[in-house]
Amino acid sequence: MKFKEIQEMSSDELATKKRDLRQESLHLRLQQQSGQLEQPSRLRLLRRQVAKLETVLSQRANREAK
Repeated sequence: MKFKEIQEMSSDELATKKRDLRQESLHLRLQQQSGQLEQPSRLRLLRRQVAKLETVLSQRANREAK
């Protein structure tokens, strides 16, 4: 997901997407612990996507606070 696409999403959509990505990350970590994870690089990608979402959400919160 591109940063531009993330910025165009509403705050509710961002929060939902963040929750979904964190849930997927949890499942992948459980698979990794049991040795069943096929794509270890997917964990890194999910972490970065969550960070992008959190960045946009915090920027919006800072703008509203000013």
